[in-house]
Amino acid sequence: MNYKFISQYPSIADLKIKARKKIPRFAFEYLNGGCNDDVNIKRNNDEIRNVQLRPDYIKKFNGSSLKTSIFGIEYDLPFGIAPIGLQGLMWPNSPEILAKSAFKNNIPFILSTVSTSSIERISEITEGKFWFQLYHPAEDKLTNDLIIRTHDSGCKVLVILCDVPTFGYRPKDIKNGLSMPPKMNLNNFFQIFSKPHWAVETIKYGQPSFETLKPYMPKGLNLKQLGGFMNQTFDGRLNEEKIKKIRDNWKGKLVLKGVSSEFDVKQSIRLGIDGIIISNHGGRQLDAGPSSIKVLEKIAPKYGDKIEIMMDSGIRSGADISRTLATGAKFTFLGRSFMYGVCALGKKGGDQTIHILKTELNQIMEQLCCEKISDLPFHILD
Repeated sequence: MNYKFISQYPSIADLKIKARKKIPRFAFEYLNGGCNDDVNIKRNNDEIRNVQLRPDYIKKFNGSSLKTSIFGIEYDLPFGIAPIGLQGLMWPNSPEILAKSAFKNNIPFILSTVSTSSIERISEITEGKFWFQLYHPAEDKLTNDLIIRTHDSGCKVLVILCDVPTFGYRPKDIKNGLSMPPKMNLNNFFQIFSKPHWAVETIKYGQPSFETLKPYMPKGLNLKQLGGFMNQTFDGRLNEEKIKKIRDNWKGKLVLKGVSSEFDVKQSIRLGIDGIIISNHGGRQLDAGPSSIKVLEKIAPKYGDKIEIMMDSGIRSGADISRTLATGAKFTFLGRSFMYGVCALGKKGGDQTIHILKTELNQIMEQLCCEKISDLPFHILD
């Protein structure tokens, strides 16, 4: 894809700096923050960068390819866009912006149940080439209806979440009125007035709402009532019985996201799940937990030939993508990095982020003299 690169923002770090300036503080802190003391966010970022790769210079080298296949689908790049809740709060219309970029660049986009675009709209943009992440409704009737809508949209991969049995304790969100139930305060309005571009875009696209859930929500809910609806409608604690029901009803590929233990990998294989995403929800759920890369290091050698292994959390660059793939992941996903891009550059943010990551990753592949993504594990420095 031809893209006019914006040289003023050559890295994800540059996009993050710009994003902080463009959006209200409460929105940036929701995007950037973790839980408790943000220890696991730092652990994710630091420990992935301890992975070192070895170049082999004096060898025959025919160039690098970044193409990667998973679940029988070939993608142009070995990374996709992770599911993110309330995307439209951080930047208006951001799910559609990112879905369009993903489709143009032939990478997967995962839509969250609690994103601010609907299954049907994202299906229209991507011609059905997206993945859907299902939060767990308390009632089977709603689960089944969401699965039917996902199937009818052309989606081939359903992602179920295991790492949100409770709401993460996020002090900044509580201060900012973004916990459940949400409660906007006077300080939020002052922040909005100080970010006119964000405010104008919000007026243009309207107040963000859970578009996929609209058919099930009573009309005219205030913020307190919305919090009550969400608490009553969803039960985040996943168990074997729920997985079996979903597996029976979903005929496409099924992925379990949020895996952080060998126990859950074994359960996934036993229950007929096709793939796992090793993840700690970007450090937003368990501050005392391990980094995703450390979990990957233990799981990939044992189970990589038994189930498709992917990873998110802590990946911020093409170098991080290469480290993760070298450690044994078949595919990677990024969330915050793409939202930094959209918050910084609006409609151009998705393409800019993909271009940065692609360029960085390709340079590393060429530098290592590594021809295929699947060969990266041979370059890991023991």
